[in-house]
Amino acid sequence: MKALIQRVSSASVKSQNETLGEIDQGLVVLLGVEQEDEKIDGEILAKKLGDLRIFSNEEGKFDLSLRDVKGEILVISQFTLCAEYKKGRRPSFTQAARPDKANELYEEFITLFQNDADISKVATGRFAADMQVTINNNGPVTMQLDSAQLK
Repeated sequence: MKALIQRVSSASVKSQNETLGEIDQGLVVLLGVEQEDEKIDGEILAKKLGDLRIFSNEEGKFDLSLRDVKGEILVISQFTLCAEYKKGRRPSFTQAARPDKANELYEEFITLFQNDADISKVATGRFAADMQVTINNNGPVTMQLDSAQLK
C-alpha cells in the first residue's frame, strides 16, 4: 500500500460539483492499494501516519504528530500511485489491486482513523470517482510512505 501525504492548513475534494469532504489542519492522504496488499498494510500505514511527527512545535521543529495536534485527515483513493514506468511512455497500472479489493482495503483504512479518538475529523473522497482536490499544503510538507518498507 502506498501513500502520498501532505501536511495541510486546509483541503477539500469534490466530484461533479458536490463537496465530498473537507478538512482544516491535518493530512491529506492519497492512497494506492496494490495487488499484494492485505489489511495489515493499512494498519501499518495508519499507525505510522497517526504517530509521524511532522507538525511543528512552538520552536518550529517537527515534533508533533497528527494525534498530538488533534488534526484532521482527508483520505482519497489514488490507484495511479501504483503505476510502473519501465516500458514505453504510458504508465502501467497492473500492480494496482482490482477495484473490489482496493475499495475494501480503502474503506478498512478509513475506519481505522474513524475509530481513533485522537483524530478530530475524517473526510474522504469517493472511490473510483473523477475528483477535484484542493490542497493548501503547509510547509510545504509532502512525503511518500510504502507499507512494504515499514514491515
